[in-house]
Amino acid sequence: MHTKPNKVQIQHWPDTARQILESAANIIAEKFVAKDAFCNPQATKDFLMFKLASHEREVFAVMLLDNQNQLIEFKELFFGTIDAAHVYPREVVKTALYANAAAVILAHNHPSGEIEPSASDRAITKRLVDALALIDVRVLDHVIVGKEACSFAERGLI
Repeated sequence: MHTKPNKVQIQHWPDTARQILESAANIIAEKFVAKDAFCNPQATKDFLMFKLASHEREVFAVMLLDNQNQLIEFKELFFGTIDAAHVYPREVVKTALYANAAAVILAHNHPSGEIEPSASDRAITKRLVDALALIDVRVLDHVIVGKEACSFAERGLI
């Protein structure tokens, strides 16, 4: 007979699940980062699914990469509501400069699970590509995480 978990178990489950997903993302990063895996859209999408899929609100993050496309740092920059997050290009540029990144991969989640890029997703991507180009930082991709992951690069949107 299957019983429902009590309230205490439900409260602790998201933290445990998030810790497991964080561990999985770290394993993917360690396994692939030395092999330029972040040039591979599927490895990138797998990594970002583990990092962002469990968030209940929209989170915008950036993968900061060196000139060999190896991960310097994964950084969650902006936190929003269930359907939006304000993204400030100035802060993304500052973060890239501080890390001395040669390239970035942008990412955010859609808690609804829908992965189709919205007009605002496309607009902020263009603004970020333009802003980062001024400091010679390449934007390799923008990945939206939902039930699956959508790569702007794979769709020809970058």
